[in-house]
Amino acid sequence: MELNGKNTHPYQRLQDQLAQLIAATPPGGRLPAEPELARQLNVSRATLREAMRSFEGQGLIRRRQGVGTFVVGQPAVIETGLEVLESIETLAHRMGMDVSMGDLNIREVNANPEEAALFDVPQGTPLVQVRRTIHTAGRPVAYLVDILPEDVLTPQDLERGFTGSVLDLLLRRGSPMLTRSVAEIQAVAADAKVARWLEIQRGDVLLMFKARLYSAEERMIDLSYSFFLPGYFRFQVVRRVGN
Repeated sequence: MELNGKNTHPYQRLQDQLAQLIAATPPGGRLPAEPELARQLNVSRATLREAMRSFEGQGLIRRRQGVGTFVVGQPAVIETGLEVLESIETLAHRMGMDVSMGDLNIREVNANPEEAALFDVPQGTPLVQVRRTIHTAGRPVAYLVDILPEDVLTPQDLERGFTGSVLDLLLRRGSPMLTRSVAEIQAVAADAKVARWLEIQRGDVLLMFKARLYSAEERMIDLSYSFFLPGYFRFQVVRRVGN
């Protein structure tokens, strides 16, 4: 089948046209405004937005609300297996990539029913919530939220050399001893809050890890939510073949 032939599905033709336009635009260059681009490609703005999401997910473009859509070029990818729990900082350092912490918000929250059950504390117990972004290539690529009991981590602990990884901070401290993490992985649509932190459009698809971190005493000490831009991360799983 010809890519640009008559039998090509209209959405595939749109993807091909966008790919050619992005390839022809130098990194940092801005694409035509959405209404103009939709007219040029003879599609609705809703269809255009849907098509552009796949390119943003690959990290090839970056859309900024009220500013425009910019070509990023092929980004460096943080690649890892899931057998060992490691921080983004550790992975990036091993690959020779530069990452840094962006916006940071630390506040006290009261345990909701789910958190109270997981931490085995009364509902309303004060917990420490740590929210921040991780940047690479000049943009936020991950939004991380950790929730911990105050006897495990205090806001004061985070004022001394915290660079973005709660895991690394606990490992450096050596207490409590960490033994295992259980994670649920799913694709989610960014809500307004997450989209604002990651500077993306609401509804863009992200990869989310919801993880529970346990100590040697089998106490859950950290509930975390990690949102990753797919184009900047690649996760692999090594699986044994069963009988």
